Amino acid sequence: MSFNSFGHMFRVTTFGESHGPALGCVVDGCPPGIPLTEADIQIDLDRRRPGQSKFVTQRKEPDTVRILSGVFQDERMKKQVTTGTPIALLIENRDQRSRDYGDIRDKFRPGHADFTYWAKYGVRDYRGGGRQSARETAARVAAGAIARKILNSLYGKVIVRGAMVAMGTQEITRKNWDWAQVGKNDFFCPDAKAVASWTKYLESLRKKGSSIGAIIELVAQGIPAGLGAPVYAKLDSELASGLMSINAVKGVEIGDGFAAARLSGEENADEMRKGPKGKPKFLANHAGGILGGISTGQEIVARFAVKPTSSILSPRKTIDVDGNETSIITKGRHDPCVGIRAVPVGEAMMACVLADAALMHRGQTG
Repeated sequence: MSFNSFGHMFRVTTFGESHGPALGCVVDGCPPGIPLTEADIQIDLDRRRPGQSKFVTQRKEPDTVRILSGVFQDERMKKQVTTGTPIALLIENRDQRSRDYGDIRDKFRPGHADFTYWAKYGVRDYRGGGRQSARETAARVAAGAIARKILNSLYGKVIVRGAMVAMGTQEITRKNWDWAQVGKNDFFCPDAKAVASWTKYLESLRKKGSSIGAIIELVAQGIPAGLGAPVYAKLDSELASGLMSINAVKGVEIGDGFAAARLSGEENADEMRKGPKGKPKFLANHAGGILGGISTGQEIVARFAVKPTSSILSPRKTIDVDGNETSIITKGRHDPCVGIRAVPVGEAMMACVLADAALMHRGQTG
């Protein structure tokens, strides 16, 4: 099984399964001399960690990270720093309940990757989805924490953050957007007034054993103009690829995305004026901070759509490995809205793509 790595100069290889002894990643390409401790990474992992509310899977995983290589400190140094060599990160699985999946061992969950994985490899780890599981994203979040450190070391204060802006048909009100609210509710929601209705909505779905999709918006601030390339390494294409690689993601938009198709040329143009220090001042950001595949220096804005969790309690029709028609109910502990915990995962992937682009830019332009 190939293709477990992503990135170019900042390259991440993830490993492990949902119900295996551990998962993790190897980060290659991190520059030397960047302060890095396990606590730096743990902050982001704790935001993604399961079992933190009734609206996410109740699997109780501490997601404690260990740095196995790539850092150094002795008595002459105030801080532990990266050495420029591969950084290996390990996260042990502590709360597997493989028995929950015994009934679906030979059945394919509709909407899940069970069938396609079986069709490709002829074998699959049905316990929690194995390598297909969203549990793999813990390793991405760990790598994303390192990517943030790289961006801050290169450009000063870079902020990469996300919010859930829609759950099913329920969307936030843009005029109520407040980043300070994102960390104060169970949904990473920036609209405090939407939380009560979202709570009632998801509670109803959770009690029925069903699930719902979501839309996540990501914003990166502090990225300079010039990252990316005009043809095959467009920053927006790299970003779209990274976000589409996240489990359950079915669509990505940059800036206005599909809405731009309904605008006129006059409406869509991000007009410029003379700004401070010779830099342009943009009057709008329909392009999401990327033009011609290269960053403009504005906020980089992307959204991605997450489908409903495929593991649900409602009976569904399917087939088994022998082609026989049957029905299926998925037991176990699952997210009624996997989009909630996708917020820190999306942030991590955006940070990884931007760190990769930053290192490639540095290598090309000095």
